[in-house]
Amino acid sequence: MEWIADPSIWAGLITLIVIELVLGIDNLVFIAILAEKLPPKQRDRARVTGLLLAMLMRLLLLASISWLVTLTHSAPPLFSFRSFTFSARDLIMLFGGFFLLFKATMELNERLEGKDSNNPTQRKGAKFWGVVTQIVVLDAIFSLDSVITAVGMVDHLLVMMAAVVIAISLMLMASKPLTQFVNSHPTIVILCLSFLLMIGFSLVAEGFGFVIPKGYLYAAIGFSVMIEALNQLAIFTWS
Repeated sequence: MEWIADPSIWAGLITLIVIELVLGIDNLVFIAILAEKLPPKQRDRARVTGLLLAMLMRLLLLASISWLVTLTHSAPPLFSFRSFTFSARDLIMLFGGFFLLFKATMELNERLEGKDSNNPTQRKGAKFWGVVTQIVVLDAIFSLDSVITAVGMVDHLLVMMAAVVIAISLMLMASKPLTQFVNSHPTIVILCLSFLLMIGFSLVAEGFGFVIPKGYLYAAIGFSVMIEALNQLAIFTWS
């Protein structure tokens, strides 16, 4: 237990918590959009249940370190198709990317077609456990890279697990106010769904071996957020 007094361990813990939170922002946004499809009484329970199950899944992933290590870019391919080779990690990226593209496109279609999200007749398809399952699947997609990063950064499993538990706890506290903010600003929902389309496309490209630098994605997202912030400020000033 001497490692508890090691400053590098605490530095690694803090770094991992920050990474989990930064990479979990887009996850939180989509959780807010999914939970909004449920009746008001079920939304909080769906967020909490989904995130707790997601935390359990992340801990299980971390416990499978020997398997996770094989999901790096240097892993041997499982099969080849024409000029493309696919590893287990590539297949997960492809599945996650296509899932995000499908879900974001469906959500955009619903909102751009002008469907009333407050109309109970339009919530018939939104089942509690269906939404919770989507939250867990999304967390698996968004957390894969952060979990692999954790395995590469820190040698102690308990430190990695502590970082996940702390990060998910902070996300639980932030999920409700973020949901209220996102759903009270329709233009922000459209912007967030556009981000998810872009992230989904990047995951598909990465699955095929074309890595899009994350800096480009963050720059595009940051610029869009700045424009939307100015737009919201203008609306607030003129109202």
